[in-house]
Amino acid sequence: MNTHSRRLRYFLSGQNFSDGVRTTVAILLPALLLAQWGHFDLGLTVSTGAVCVSVTDTPGPAAHRRNGMLAALAVVVLTALLTSLAATSVWLLGLEIGVLSFLCTMFLVWGARAGAVGTAGLLNVVLLLAHPPALREVLPHVGLLALGGLWYAGLAMVAYQVLPYRPAQQALGECIHALARFLELKAKFYSPETALDEDYRELVAQQVVVNEKQEAARDFLFRTRQIVNETTSTGRRLVLTFVETVDLYERITAGYYDYGTVRATFGKSGVLPDIAALIRHIATELDHLGVAIQTSRRYAGPSPDLSQEWGRLQARISALDADGEGHTRVLKKILVNLRDIIRRVGNIRRYFDESLAATDAPAPSRAAEHARFVAHQEIERQAFSQNLTLKSSVFRHSVRMTLACLAAFVLAESLWHGQHNYWILMTVTIMLKPGFSLTRQRNQERIIGTLVGGALGGVILWALPWTEARFGVLVVFMVLAYSFQRTVYLATVIFLTAYLLIMFSFLGFNYIGVAEERITDTLMGCAIAFSAGYFLFPNWESEQLTDYMAAALRANLAYLRQLANRLAGRPLPPNEYRLLRKDVYVSGANLAAAFQRMLTEPKSKQYRPTETHEFVVLNHILSSNIAALTATLREAAPAVPPFAAESRRALTSALAALQKSLARMAPATAAPAPEVGLGTAEADAADDKTLLEQLSFLQKVSTDISKISEVLVEQKQSQLVAPSAAEA
Repeated sequence: MNTHSRRLRYFLSGQNFSDGVRTTVAILLPALLLAQWGHFDLGLTVSTGAVCVSVTDTPGPAAHRRNGMLAALAVVVLTALLTSLAATSVWLLGLEIGVLSFLCTMFLVWGARAGAVGTAGLLNVVLLLAHPPALREVLPHVGLLALGGLWYAGLAMVAYQVLPYRPAQQALGECIHALARFLELKAKFYSPETALDEDYRELVAQQVVVNEKQEAARDFLFRTRQIVNETTSTGRRLVLTFVETVDLYERITAGYYDYGTVRATFGKSGVLPDIAALIRHIATELDHLGVAIQTSRRYAGPSPDLSQEWGRLQARISALDADGEGHTRVLKKILVNLRDIIRRVGNIRRYFDESLAATDAPAPSRAAEHARFVAHQEIERQAFSQNLTLKSSVFRHSVRMTLACLAAFVLAESLWHGQHNYWILMTVTIMLKPGFSLTRQRNQERIIGTLVGGALGGVILWALPWTEARFGVLVVFMVLAYSFQRTVYLATVIFLTAYLLIMFSFLGFNYIGVAEERITDTLMGCAIAFSAGYFLFPNWESEQLTDYMAAALRANLAYLRQLANRLAGRPLPPNEYRLLRKDVYVSGANLAAAFQRMLTEPKSKQYRPTETHEFVVLNHILSSNIAALTATLREAAPAVPPFAAESRRALTSALAALQKSLARMAPATAAPAPEVGLGTAEADAADDKTLLEQLSFLQKVSTDISKISEVLVEQKQSQLVAPSAAEA
């Protein structure tokens, strides 16, 4: 199975495609059934309710999805009543749009799923503007919307009851797929033809994806009672396999070396391509395992002989010593790391060993223990009032959304009188995001996707005069549009625009006129959303970068302290270590994601991108080397390597440099460095040269981070002082 076929299988067996099929069925079926009885308009209303509730059905534990859909159903009913009553007066309608756009956007204070509930309410308001019901039809109309919402929620929950482990397997498969891609990118570092800066940029970008997939899998696995109670072999295997993937990710990230020196020293020996080939073969095997888990099928493929390939590589490296090609200690370290990675990939393969179900005794519930690894979002009423300040990014975004929606409504009512002028307001509600970078990206994709989708829909209608063929294409486009809505928004817009044109052709509209109107409305809505994101309380990523840097420093500092404690002979409970490791991964991924978003903003708003990129890379190198040293100590336990005075000085200096950097980045929150007793019992012991080299490298990286942080903070302060001086 080649790369393209694996990606296709990942897509067809993934959560997004499953959701796309379910959403398509939930929307099409009511309209088709009622159309058979001559009530197509009623079927569209039921389908509208299903569309609105589907917005909140994002991946996650079944209980959270159910609660989100029920909350969306209540909001849809309420907004339908208010909009139907306000539609009697354009002034009341404008007032209602302003109030609801603010309140629904403020739902974000309770998290992303609550924000999706608010989006569902706004979407319902916009869709009602197309044909608001007469007063005597309000209650029946609202009842049909509620029926559509219940129909979608019921369909989603039945699917979960029939296949309770399917979403967890899909989340775990996607997690392994992202990890395989991360490992594949590591192979590029052994190719002299690639630029190291670009390699790091790709690796850090993939780190964001891996963290996102791990958090999604962790959230689902550790919040689902049926799984964390481990009452079934499937639940136990899911949890154990996920834990193994996290440990594997640590081992992969721990494999950091001075790649510039490695290339210069061994580039002519010909051994580096062999190392890269072995890494790619391991990544391919891991990818195959992810596909098999996600499709819920046994991995039937033969186990690749990675151990023999590793043995041949070992012999090749040993021959370099015999030929006098130079010191190969770094290559031997790479070999050890690859051997451990191969072993852990083999452990993941044990997921398919059914004998584990028979031999493993029922495990006690560990739900409380697992709950420590997931973030908890409590619905607190006071959170709403506490965010009613311009210091709150959610409040600023809500005000921005309110003004943009009002501008779109006024424009649609006064300047544009097409049959679908509500598309202007819909575009604004979908395009305007809390951060300008995402707003800009979505606007570009919306415009390009609308143009391409309009052309695609026109070609389909011109080339396929047969009704059955058009309907088949419509269904396929609907499935694709709803499958890509959380991953590739450009594809969603293309297929959504095309299927809407086909649908309007069934309703008797001139598709050319509909396409022109949709393009015009989209351009107007995108212009309003872009202007609001740029001029109304803009949220620039550069303003948040210092906080992300401080969080990354804080996590790495705690990570380094646990290493110091281990070297001093004080063990750390496994779960405490995993929590520290999780904080390092999450904070590093958040920093990398913020940096990527900043690069999409106007250059005048970017904050020293070169130095910031260097900080991101150094932060990754630091955590990778701490992980490598920690893994070495765990393998050497219970013995502790000799810890001489020079090694202690290097570690103390590294801790001090990180603490100094944190104090610069976040002086108000940086706590005094706790005492880390490194002991003196081994002061006269012969120093472990390897340990000293590793700790000296940690000291160097920490010092480099300190220098970069000093430059970044000084520049930031000078930018803050300049406006104050100008005002004075």
